Amino acid sequence: MIRALTGFSTRSPWKVIAVWAVLGIFLSVLSQPLVYRVTETQSGAFLPARYDSAAALRVAEEEFGVKPDGNAVTLLVARADGAPLTEADERSIAAVAGQLAGRRVEMPAPKEDEPPAFLNEDHSQTPAVSPAMTAPDRAFGLLTVELTGNSLDPGLQRVYRVFHDRAEEAFEQAGMRTGFTGGLADLTDTADAEKTTQTVVGIAMVGLIVLINILVFRSVLAALVPLLAVVVVGGAAAGTVIGAAMLTGIKLDPSTPSMISVVLIGIGVDYFLFLLFRFREQLRSRPDQPAREAAAQVSARVGTAVTSAALTIVAAFATLAVATFGQFRVLGPAIAVSVLVMLLASLTLMPALLAATGRRMFWPSRALKRQPAEGTAARFGALVARRPLRLVLASVALLGALSAGLAGIRMDFGQGGGNHETPAAATAAEISRALPAGVSDPATVYVTAKDGRALDPERIEALPRALGAVDGVGRIGPTTLNEERTAARFDLYLTPGPQTQQARDLVSGPVRAAVAGAVPAGTEAHVGGTAAVFADISTAVDHDLRIVFPVAAVLIALILLVLLRSLLAPAILMTAVGLGFAATLGASALFFQHLLDEPGVNFVLPLVLFLFVVALGTDYNILISDRIREEMERPGPAREAVARAVRHTAPAIATAGVVLAASFGSLAVNVNPSTRQIGFATALGIMLSAFVLSIVLVPALAALLGRRTWWPLRPGAARGRREAAPRASRPDPDRVSVG
Repeated sequence: MIRALTGFSTRSPWKVIAVWAVLGIFLSVLSQPLVYRVTETQSGAFLPARYDSAAALRVAEEEFGVKPDGNAVTLLVARADGAPLTEADERSIAAVAGQLAGRRVEMPAPKEDEPPAFLNEDHSQTPAVSPAMTAPDRAFGLLTVELTGNSLDPGLQRVYRVFHDRAEEAFEQAGMRTGFTGGLADLTDTADAEKTTQTVVGIAMVGLIVLINILVFRSVLAALVPLLAVVVVGGAAAGTVIGAAMLTGIKLDPSTPSMISVVLIGIGVDYFLFLLFRFREQLRSRPDQPAREAAAQVSARVGTAVTSAALTIVAAFATLAVATFGQFRVLGPAIAVSVLVMLLASLTLMPALLAATGRRMFWPSRALKRQPAEGTAARFGALVARRPLRLVLASVALLGALSAGLAGIRMDFGQGGGNHETPAAATAAEISRALPAGVSDPATVYVTAKDGRALDPERIEALPRALGAVDGVGRIGPTTLNEERTAARFDLYLTPGPQTQQARDLVSGPVRAAVAGAVPAGTEAHVGGTAAVFADISTAVDHDLRIVFPVAAVLIALILLVLLRSLLAPAILMTAVGLGFAATLGASALFFQHLLDEPGVNFVLPLVLFLFVVALGTDYNILISDRIREEMERPGPAREAVARAVRHTAPAIATAGVVLAASFGSLAVNVNPSTRQIGFATALGIMLSAFVLSIVLVPALAALLGRRTWWPLRPGAARGRREAAPRASRPDPDRVSVG
């Protein structure tokens, strides 16, 4: 199958390139505006129905008409001269609020860098504006504004900006100043503040990848073609995932599209680099061979290793389908599908590009006309063959030292505060100085009658009284009944901020305990809100980690067994990547938890690291192991085979590792602390996988074990014995060192 695909692609390269170009560009353009129609911004929507906060969301939607895509913004209004609000001021605020609530906001036309208007969803709407409360010292009043739509959609953010400017101008004419905070305001301010940074980081990442390839291949085409190909394939993969989500009605997590982009740029460039290095090696060793024939041979050989590597990633991420937390359950298959698209491109588009460009791929470099002198890779390969035990001990010592950071590791379930210098953050800080921190994002208790009968308001009042006695509940809002009087709700304004660990502990502990003890007979009560949602997410994630880790490990081990046709080699590789995972997570805890004094490592970090570091790190291990096996098929000492494998493969692994680490490292400057942790930790894990596991530890272990690495088979052993028979004094090939 692999040979058939690569063979067809190298025979008809321009047809394959044209098909990929059309598909990639079409799906990429189409998916940009559609992505916001298939993403779910409410984290609680990903929780199974059995969780308390998920039940609260269901009651809110069914009984109180809360819109799933509703975005509440808190509008602060204060006198421009700083004096306390008077009754006249409050009447003026109410009048302006009424005017704002009666005016429709038209969505502005998209900017030049955004999809055309006909592809965008129209978010024009009349906002709901209602009074919330006045500060105890009358320093300001608060209004609640609701806009519906996907909060990440640039179209809705443009609508919010129009309303923001309109409200600011209206209150300014009344002698008032304004401030905006809350979900949509936070996201919009952060997007504005970080737009330049993200653009610069993206350009820097692309520039770094191009620069690395130029330095390695001394060629402009070899630097640009892989990146352009991966961008086209990435667009096709994203379009495939988004199209599948629209057809099936599945909602994606907002981080999924960006995660797909980072993953595909990294592994796509990696796979192309593996092909380029082997293609160059083939052209050097056989200068008279036609380029298309060389491309076909190389693509078929490398395609086997690339297929196994890609299927390892697919298997690892596909295991997330068994998770209970919907965010994981959607992310895993989405990335798995994307990697399959990249695998198809690796077996078709990339060989076609090699066949179409031929030796011109390496222009203007003249390196094809001569065999390179022994460089760093050759010298290091000889060192691995000469001193394998020392290198094994040094590698294990380094990984063990980094793993020590696992002692006392803590999980942080915070969403991250984003940029603390935005206007929205400043408004939130001003509110928290006069009111409980949870005013802009309260916890909410919903009460429903089990038999569907009308609720007695007097019986319900016992519940808020009990909650008022809970330490940490700063204020309780009035009780509101739905139209049928079969459900009631009231807000809890917590003293700690809704995204803090204290708020999650408060909601999951004392608040829910008080609700359980005071809920009236014949009714049931549920606690919702941000703190409650993330308290339940922490429970779901703990459950999923215990399932996903072993299932993914077993699937990866099975793939390695099939690929390597050995029992010992997969055990070696799995042990190595296990050490790499422990070292990466331990180093992340040391850096973020101890050095930067953050609350802990983000709750998704262990899972993300396990999947990326184990799956992607196994890519490099598969590449070096496949080459070691190939070299051991040849006669001669096993250690010399290891030295040759390191010499030929280490440059590809090192270059690919740096490129992939740079791709993930771009996330390390993200405004969101959790994304920043994921970017830093994943980049570190990939560097450890490439430079410690794949270039040092695995080859050194193979040099120590020799052909016994492939037990119960021993590649090349029989041929080696036949050629060594006339020379009885020749030492055991597995024990010969390279001098």
